[in-house]
Amino acid sequence: MACGAECLLRYMSIVFLLFMVQSSQAQLRSENGVKTDVFLSPMFVLEPGLVSNKVYYNIDFPRGHIAIKSFNGIDIPKHHDDLRFLRSDHIIIMNSGVCDSALPQYFGLGSETRRTSTYVPDPYGIEVGNLADIPDGYEEQWVLNVHAIDTRGAEDKLGCTECRCDLYNVTADEYGRALPLNYTGGFRCCYDSTRCRVKEGFEGVKRSLFLRYTVKYVNWDASIVPVKIYILDVTDVWTKADESRGLKARHNCLVEYEVESCPVGMANDDCIHSKISTFTWPMGGDVIYGVAHQHTGGIGSTLYGEGGRVICSSNPTYGTGDEPGNEAGYVVGMSTCYPSPDSGKIAAGETLTLESYYSSAQRHTGVMGLFYLLISDSSAKPDATEAHKSGMMSDSGWVVAVFGVGLVALAIFMFYRKSARGDGYEAIEG
Repeated sequence: MACGAECLLRYMSIVFLLFMVQSSQAQLRSENGVKTDVFLSPMFVLEPGLVSNKVYYNIDFPRGHIAIKSFNGIDIPKHHDDLRFLRSDHIIIMNSGVCDSALPQYFGLGSETRRTSTYVPDPYGIEVGNLADIPDGYEEQWVLNVHAIDTRGAEDKLGCTECRCDLYNVTADEYGRALPLNYTGGFRCCYDSTRCRVKEGFEGVKRSLFLRYTVKYVNWDASIVPVKIYILDVTDVWTKADESRGLKARHNCLVEYEVESCPVGMANDDCIHSKISTFTWPMGGDVIYGVAHQHTGGIGSTLYGEGGRVICSSNPTYGTGDEPGNEAGYVVGMSTCYPSPDSGKIAAGETLTLESYYSSAQRHTGVMGLFYLLISDSSAKPDATEAHKSGMMSDSGWVVAVFGVGLVALAIFMFYRKSARGDGYEAIEG
């Protein structure tokens, strides 16, 4: 199957919990000029062990020329492989890189967003809806992919969320292609309608679910400094450019990897798996926000500039109880960075190093070591203290109740030809 820009959400399988809330209606509020819209995805149905991987087109999203200040999607009211839906009547607006064909989304969410600030500090914003950027005959739309795993009654909840192939009893991917012999777990084993093994005799009711996502934004004006989204991957197999041979730099991001358990008898504190990627940054700019994404077992990730300068270090917070937002064993937050001008500046051609660390006290499959950056190429220099204060604005403040499900939710920005039918996406079979 051909890929490149045609694979919206390639290889993405970020895992997080779904939550129940009480309201099912979209909400709109405004505070200090920042507007907040709350939307609901279309409904999907789960039962114990079942996987749902759905794609929703032209989802509800704020319209007009705006600056996005925050995007969160965690709770479920009312209780990656390649996606096969694209035609020639769309233009995907990918993030700014650096992966060649993987990770094109604007937003990808995990359970850690509950205790992670996603707020873009003033005077910055993610610009969308500029009519000057929309080709004639097209309109702006958003696409949402929701990948959910119901872990109620699972024999091994962690194994289910890590998509261990033996628990799903699969030997081929969703296209019928045989899995590599050394592939033991990951996105290829938990595609739509697969089932993770549950305890014998366990029964659970079907649940009708949908994702609630919250967008904070302001109307665009000349005082806002635009930022670009970059997603780095520690599995990036980087090939350096060779001008003498006419070869461009390549970033082959594998997205997921496996952590083998440490030798028997080694103390758990010494069981640390490290993965490192080094590459040359293609353009200069100022990092104004950074955060890592890791799965269960992650113990932190750091992005370094030349000379060992720390650009951003992001570490997970694990839950310790059973109340919502503090579930024991799950990542419930990631620390974020709002770098100072000195540490956050990246020069064009600078060599960067990304390091991702996991505990290897036990084996982990399908883990990730991603790093999400917002970078400005503007010369504007806001007051660092005020920017930091703005960046610490809380995106939580709501109460939810957990029932044990795993999920990936990704949002993609695209232009869609106006003359096309609203439901006119057809499957491209692999």
